[in-house]
Amino acid sequence: MAKNNIVVRYLVATLGLILVALGVALSLKSNLGTAPVSCPPAVLNLKWGAISFGTFTWMMHIIFIILQMIMRRKVLDIHYLLQLLAAFVFGYLCDACIWLFKDVEITSYLMKIVLILVAVLLTAVGIRLEVISKAWILAGDKVVDVFSEVTGIKFSNAKIGEDVLLVALSAAFAWFCFGSPWGNGEHIVIREGTLLLAALTGLCMKLTDPLVDKVFKPVLHA
Repeated sequence: MAKNNIVVRYLVATLGLILVALGVALSLKSNLGTAPVSCPPAVLNLKWGAISFGTFTWMMHIIFIILQMIMRRKVLDIHYLLQLLAAFVFGYLCDACIWLFKDVEITSYLMKIVLILVAVLLTAVGIRLEVISKAWILAGDKVVDVFSEVTGIKFSNAKIGEDVLLVALSAAFAWFCFGSPWGNGEHIVIREGTLLLAALTGLCMKLTDPLVDKVFKPVLHA
């Protein structure tokens, strides 16, 4: 029974990663900006297109894991390995979802906003699935948790700080490379979509979490 429960937990968590990856792909397709944590790999992918968005994503997560090691002063921990595996899975899921929508053409601004709102919904549900499954751990979230634990700063405030820092670094790099903080002109990484994803995902979770819990918690505790 215990082994079956572990399998179910990882299946549910993987579903969560898939939904978040779909949200990332839709936000990129909208060309109105992507979520703060996806801004660095998106800008780097614009600069070095031969390296995929997903590859830059798991590389960034490795940096997050190293930061955790430094803050906790602990090099060996099974949680680091789980985060590393999750980073690879999530990175290549992002690439797969981006490929899935590569031929979709969105021209109207209204449809672009709709894509962002769908991305918010998918991200909110996906994150909740990751949380309640207690399986895959994404380093981008865990590094905030560790920082909060070490400094005593509330997780929500630390998360806002992480978002602002990642967007600022991405904007600075885009400005340096392309002369614009938003992207390379053709592809937009930081714009109103970034603000909507940052502001609405948490609010959306307040509405979707009870429904997700009602559907999946019985499965996880069966």
